[in-house]
Amino acid sequence: MKILITAKRLEISGVVQGVGFRPFLFGLAKKYHLKGEVSNTSGGVLVIVEGQPEDIEDFTNDIYHKNPLLASVTSIESFDTELQDFSLFQIVKSRASSSRATLISPDVSICPDCLSEMKDPFDSRYEYPFINCTNCGPRYTIIEDIPYDRPQTSMKHFKMCADCQSEYDDPLNRRFHAQPNACPECGPQVFLTDNKGKRIDSDSNNAVTLAAQYLSRGRIIAVKGLGGFHLACDASSQDAVQSLRLRKVRPHKPFALMAQSASVLFDHVHVSEEERKLLESFHRPIVLLNKKNIRQGNIEGLAPDVAPFNNCLGIMLPYTPLHYLLLEKGPDVLVMTSGNRSGEPLSIDNNDALDAFSHIADYFLLHNRDIYFRADDSIARIQAGEPRFIRRSRGYAPLPVSLNKKMPKILGCGGGLKSTVCLTRDNYVFLSQHIGDMDNVKVYDFYQNSIDHLKQILDIQPEIIAHDMHPGYMSTDYAKAQNNVKKVAVQHHHAHAVACMAENDLAGNVIAITLDGTGYGTDGHIWGGEILLCTQKDFKRKAHLSYIKMPGGDAAVMEPWRMAASVLYQAFGDGLFDMDIPYIKEMKKENLSFICRMMEKNLNSPLTSSTGRLFDAVSSLLCIRHKITHESQAAMELEAVAGGELTEDVYGFDIVKKVNNDRDTLFEIDMIPCIRQITDDLKENTSLSRISSKFHNTIVQAFARAAARVSKDTDIRKIVLSGGVFNNDYILSSMIRTLEENNFKVYTHTKVPTGDGGISLGQAVVAAALEAN
Repeated sequence: MKILITAKRLEISGVVQGVGFRPFLFGLAKKYHLKGEVSNTSGGVLVIVEGQPEDIEDFTNDIYHKNPLLASVTSIESFDTELQDFSLFQIVKSRASSSRATLISPDVSICPDCLSEMKDPFDSRYEYPFINCTNCGPRYTIIEDIPYDRPQTSMKHFKMCADCQSEYDDPLNRRFHAQPNACPECGPQVFLTDNKGKRIDSDSNNAVTLAAQYLSRGRIIAVKGLGGFHLACDASSQDAVQSLRLRKVRPHKPFALMAQSASVLFDHVHVSEEERKLLESFHRPIVLLNKKNIRQGNIEGLAPDVAPFNNCLGIMLPYTPLHYLLLEKGPDVLVMTSGNRSGEPLSIDNNDALDAFSHIADYFLLHNRDIYFRADDSIARIQAGEPRFIRRSRGYAPLPVSLNKKMPKILGCGGGLKSTVCLTRDNYVFLSQHIGDMDNVKVYDFYQNSIDHLKQILDIQPEIIAHDMHPGYMSTDYAKAQNNVKKVAVQHHHAHAVACMAENDLAGNVIAITLDGTGYGTDGHIWGGEILLCTQKDFKRKAHLSYIKMPGGDAAVMEPWRMAASVLYQAFGDGLFDMDIPYIKEMKKENLSFICRMMEKNLNSPLTSSTGRLFDAVSSLLCIRHKITHESQAAMELEAVAGGELTEDVYGFDIVKKVNNDRDTLFEIDMIPCIRQITDDLKENTSLSRISSKFHNTIVQAFARAAARVSKDTDIRKIVLSGGVFNNDYILSSMIRTLEENNFKVYTHTKVPTGDGGISLGQAVVAAALEAN
């Protein structure tokens, strides 16, 4: 009986390059007795197979269901093709094409196999800081262009030795076509210098050992990592941590920590099973974990200044071989904070780093593998039972968010703070790594470079550019400067809401509660405490916090005492000067008087409905924080205080029904009754913890009740939550619980940050919806 042999051409899309995918297919073809070839293309992977139809079918099914850990198959297009009578199955050279649709893998933490080899004294890569394979190591940060082959990466400068080349060429080897493959004989090397750039080690092994010894002695080391530099010191040394704070001029913002293993953390923080999984995932984000064994605000075994005035520690596990070596030879918990000039992007170049922070670091642990593209550490947290991003960057970018509809090619420009950009193709939205606050030329240069790099490696030339309505954002300037492309301005809070809608596949009408610090409103005022009636295409403002004044404008953001003065003046007028509360006693009367006269005459006192500014006002009113040194500091410390004495009590507030200019119903949430009752509690010496807890409850109840009023008028029961205030665990968890108890279906962010790091997604989806109609 003649055996039927057929041929198929399979075009596979997804994260299928640099992740051991072709060796996986080689082994699979061998299993099913298939012949043919596989190659990388600019669109993914191309397979031609010949064999019995049922074997080809089983082969194709296994591609979907048994692919490598780091791979992600999004589609397989199958076509009949002519028989070529292959004699075997082989991996052939990558094929170039005019189209580039492959998905690029993010950088990945060292795998268990490489870690085991690195610790084996008899292995040729023993203690080699750049050990990697197809299952781990650098990807996005070393890619110059695609296809993802060695000549297109920063490893092109390192010619493989015979042994490495043999591994690279062997389809059954774990390092087959691992583009960063190297060993101590032929690969990158690490070296240690002083802060003037003079080399002080004798060889690479000695460099790591010396650096670890200096860390143990309380020195500060600049460490070149995967996506940029860290500034490291011993987290248990108060002298080292204080010195780092003084030199970096970072008095209060919590430092990120890196611990040798999850078990090292158990004495310091609470770690749930979900948090441990997130910590140990190959993405290796910084995870916010609740402190334990706190004594007088300090945590036992760590320097008090690692995260002052905060109930959490941000901790990550090592993700490069170099990290493991430092932690094994030195302290088991290190401060690992970003290595950059204040307000500037992460340093990635050796000379730039020496120039940027030689006044901070005592020594520099450098290497000679170039970083083509910087990527800050991602930050995540388990909230309401789900992992959620505070910052989505290294380990995740540039993996796309997949939507349930195809879109035109669009660039989403993001906002002004915590910027990201995105590009769309078909049903994919590719978000960049974290870019940062767009307030200086170097960040703006990085912003433009990020857009250009993503456009190149993804082969996306946007037909539409979506940007924030704010006329003063650098991202808006960028959009307006682009020629021959359609531009769409998107209101900030609409973008927040639609980002949440998009990642939850919501297309119809929803109620959106969007709470944050700053967003330019359609009335020219500063919004930030909003309830919107939304579709992806448009929105109506249905409720908001009543406007309060921001005396001094942007100065009120950095000096929360101004916002406290604003709400007190609105509540009591000049009677505030006679109040017997600590805030009045701590303020200089002439400063308060000056601020009140500013507001009275409407001088530089813009109106805001911002929830963030209301948090600032209460934080200062409670004398927790009058001036801040980092974003959201006053609100974060107010949240931390709330955990001391939880209550279900609520302060008063009013929901006032009005009619807007379009003759639509608009509800204003008046929080002045809450302010008056807080001052009563202060006069009665009520604990700050109880006051803070009641204030948090009041915010939740005020918006939940206003949303219920909007729902009654519109008959809509779906609610999306977005905006940076929902990084506050108390607010998010309480809001979800309260709304669900009132039979609302609540949708939240899990794929992109709830803060401004997610709005580029919303901008792009709004632009696509407008284009479709």
